[in-house]
Amino acid sequence: MKYMRIGRPGYETPVALHEGRYYDLSGPIGDIDGEFLKRGIATVAGFPEIDIAGERVAPPIARPGAIVCIGMNYAAHCAESGAEPPAEPVVFYKHPNTIVGPADEVEIPRTSVKTDWEVELGVVFKSRASYLESEAEALDCIAGFVVANDLSERDFQIERSGGQFSKGKACPTFTPLGPWLVTPDEIADVQNLRMWSKVNGEARQGSNSKDMIFSVARIIHHMSQFMAFDPGDLLLTGTPEGVALSGRFPYLAAGDVVEVGIEGLGSTANPTVQA
Repeated sequence: MKYMRIGRPGYETPVALHEGRYYDLSGPIGDIDGEFLKRGIATVAGFPEIDIAGERVAPPIARPGAIVCIGMNYAAHCAESGAEPPAEPVVFYKHPNTIVGPADEVEIPRTSVKTDWEVELGVVFKSRASYLESEAEALDCIAGFVVANDLSERDFQIERSGGQFSKGKACPTFTPLGPWLVTPDEIADVQNLRMWSKVNGEARQGSNSKDMIFSVARIIHHMSQFMAFDPGDLLLTGTPEGVALSGRFPYLAAGDVVEVGIEGLGSTANPTVQA
């Protein structure tokens, strides 16, 4: 099953995409949030079909309680950033209000000169993950996967960080998601998915989730020893090499279009504007 949301901000309709047809889940479902994801749906039978042509595609999940992010999780990205691969997952947070849809505008922050892109595999939870016993138990907590762009302002993140990443990560519109939340049964191997990004149609990143230092299951199991994920929470699992921080590409500027995509999860294409 693929879940999505359509409509203008604040008035989104939850939708299921199944076998090429779209179904309106509004009414008994409410929204694609933690309460819904605890249950999910076994079938689209009984839900009316819907035509989504011309509709805004919204973020596929309603505002989560938390966005937990893993940094430096690909060795080649560590190398281009001038850092050693970490011995344990590096963790930071983004504000939930950074989430926008897969074609919504991304705002270049005021005073920014180093706004960067990061294609990332996102994980959304369906059950509480706390003090998990195993990596297999960690996988059982997953509602689905989503493609994300973990946009970053590198000057805010590094030079003006005060010792942590979040200043450069939590700017408004810095987490485009979508177009779908894809349930685990549709993904044969989450640790073998092609990942890519483009700016104005030109290739930037090109990698695979198999190159993660810490796998999805290991991250969830590890982090559950320190914190609890709740249903509807979003976990971003790191980005591969090919970002502007490498020095190989210019940073984003107003008027650019930044795209990120992951095999089986779809892609985002966000125009940038000045905040």
